[in-house]
Amino acid sequence: MTSHDSHPSSVPPPELVRFTAATFARPGGGAALADLTWAARGGQTWAVVGPVGAGKTTFADAVAGTLVLRAGEAEWPLVARARAAGRDAYFPRDVVRTVSFKEQSRLFSYGQHYYQERFNFTDPLDDITLAAFLGAGATSGPEAVAAVATRLGVGSLLESSFITLSNGQVRRARIARALLAAPELLVLDEPFMGLDAAGREDVSRLLGELVAGGTRVLLITRPGAIPGWVTHVLELDGMRVRWQGPVEAYARQEKKAETENVPVPVSGAAADSPPVLELRDVTVRYGSRAVLHGVSWTVRAGERWALLGPNGSGKSTLLSLACGDHPQAYGNDVRVFGRRRGTGESIWDVKRRIGLVSPELHLYFNEPLSAARAAATGFHDVMAARPTTPDQGATVRRLFAEFGLTEVADRPFARLSTGQQRLVLLVRALVKEPELLILDEPFQGLDRPAIDHAKEWLDRHLRADQTLIFVSHHADEIPASVNRLLRLSEGHVAEMR
Repeated sequence: MTSHDSHPSSVPPPELVRFTAATFARPGGGAALADLTWAARGGQTWAVVGPVGAGKTTFADAVAGTLVLRAGEAEWPLVARARAAGRDAYFPRDVVRTVSFKEQSRLFSYGQHYYQERFNFTDPLDDITLAAFLGAGATSGPEAVAAVATRLGVGSLLESSFITLSNGQVRRARIARALLAAPELLVLDEPFMGLDAAGREDVSRLLGELVAGGTRVLLITRPGAIPGWVTHVLELDGMRVRWQGPVEAYARQEKKAETENVPVPVSGAAADSPPVLELRDVTVRYGSRAVLHGVSWTVRAGERWALLGPNGSGKSTLLSLACGDHPQAYGNDVRVFGRRRGTGESIWDVKRRIGLVSPELHLYFNEPLSAARAAATGFHDVMAARPTTPDQGATVRRLFAEFGLTEVADRPFARLSTGQQRLVLLVRALVKEPELLILDEPFQGLDRPAIDHAKEWLDRHLRADQTLIFVSHHADEIPASVNRLLRLSEGHVAEMR
């Protein structure tokens, strides 16, 4: 996958992809990108930025050759160059690999599994290990698979079931798998999404090393998260090009500090409120591996908690106990809304009082619904469409208006941008005004204005008796009303205040 793009200074590097006044559409749909003129040359590394719904992921699809050209010209000179070099390459898909938010390959589909299954996955006939996931389609053998996995920080998980991996681990696995396919161009759609601060730094450094070694990368990212190894920026807005040129000339948004070590004041509120969630000396094991060690935590009605910790620290497992998704809740002392799990209540008794957004829920949400109908499933705690009342429909419309989603209400959920989908799922969690709101990385895929608006909405509109547990790897995403902190490290409570 090493390029040979060095040329005498008087000769410009060869073009890799070129669009001239190109208008693209999705198969069976209307125009997706209009009047697009852009070219990428060897030696250039482009970052594509823009607000929610600007067309960033759609642009990545155009580069990968999966859209229909309706007007103008689209050429991929890198395909002919790869074929001349001896590769079996005839179409963009033969030489371009995209790491997208969802994994829907023939090898593994989240839609074939149910959400709770990831915590109790034991069927050997339907299992797939991380090693098998990475090895499928790789151009080299097991040794290379192990080496790349280790480099991406998932080498110790090669024999783990893919469905049990955390969001951050899955992100690393997708990047590793794309690299093993030896693409001529690697398209990364928000590769830092779901990674903690250390993980973001590590992956950025790794990608920078790959770029320095000749790997051609196209990056979809936030305006304030453009790595130093990027040379050019393309800004989209409303499915059109707003700006393009060298990174030095790009007017970057001022980047806010991304540290989790921010002061969190101890709250004196709700001290006499009833417990909503109680964990008493909880330990969770997968075989011989413990992912939670003796965790005790009490969350009272009306409290606002930040749950922090690096990838793999146990946050997702802890939340799955609270939501009733984890079978080991029954073997531990876990009390939700005052009742110990396993004393007669069903999982639906728990879920009807909880609103949830999480990366894993997003991965599993594959129903062919409109955005509005997808949000309305939150009234019934399922992922399939159910009849709604006029009042429920009005609630969805009101929240869509408040979150700027009215224009996409009737569009297929699957065709929305990642950020728009995340906002729809946030509305889904809010529609029934739950007693406990669990927001696990709710702002993934959102731009800064959308994040700030959502934070302000939560601060202003949550009732005093509603409880919030908020998870993020970015301190500047935490709402101002959050005033309690639980930090996990390797399954242990590292800090509580």
